[in-house]
Amino acid sequence: MAADPGAGAPPGTLWLVPNALDHGADPVPIDDVLPLGTLRRAAALAQWVVEDARSARAFLKRAGAIVPLARPLQSIVIRELPRAPKGGSAGAGASAWRELLAPAHAGEDVGLLSEAGLPAVADPGSRLVAAAHAEGVPVRALPGPCAPVLALAASGLDGQHFSFVGYLPQEPAARIARLRELESLSARLAQTQVFIETPYRNAALLDAIVAHLDARTRLSVSCGLTLPQGWSRCDSVAGWRARPQALPPRLPAVFALLAR
Repeated sequence: MAADPGAGAPPGTLWLVPNALDHGADPVPIDDVLPLGTLRRAAALAQWVVEDARSARAFLKRAGAIVPLARPLQSIVIRELPRAPKGGSAGAGASAWRELLAPAHAGEDVGLLSEAGLPAVADPGSRLVAAAHAEGVPVRALPGPCAPVLALAASGLDGQHFSFVGYLPQEPAARIARLRELESLSARLAQTQVFIETPYRNAALLDAIVAHLDARTRLSVSCGLTLPQGWSRCDSVAGWRARPQALPPRLPAVFALLAR
């Protein structure tokens, strides 16, 4: 049920706060990748809903080193997003999402934070954003890094027509079938297909692409975006076969393909 705008004080805002993309790697200066305005907004928030409480506290310490936090870290309320049960997709019911928005209904601003990048884009949080809209809580997204968008921009592939498809199947035969499906879809729609994988499986995914897709298909890989050792390479599958390039097992990567 949507909030009644005439009942009491107006609700607070749900702020979508980007995080740095260095999760699991050596940290970069956070003000190199997040605008000062985003850091100021984050430093002012006392209510948070996050993917992981521990990494959220680390983020707030980093932000507080640039812009002093409005409250001591110990007094900031940090609650984690509900996690879907292993092997299932049902997740939390509507009441759990309403509870997370209770501070906003009381007039307080709430920050939404994932471990890396922009929450709700290739990261958890979209159900909380949907609940906020349904309940009349204003939603505002702050500027900062978003890995799929950065990778698409760096790829040189079609950035006007693209689809982000998330993770691919882990099982080898299913992964190959999905890759061929995406290649066929890309050729039919002239559409770039963007996808990701858990870092330690990046090498297996790259091997499957190079081994099973058409030699003419263009493949872009962006590894370690915003990190000093990061790189982006776009080549034909034939070029990747002729000049292999290893993917480090700990750095995240974003893949994009465009078939002819």
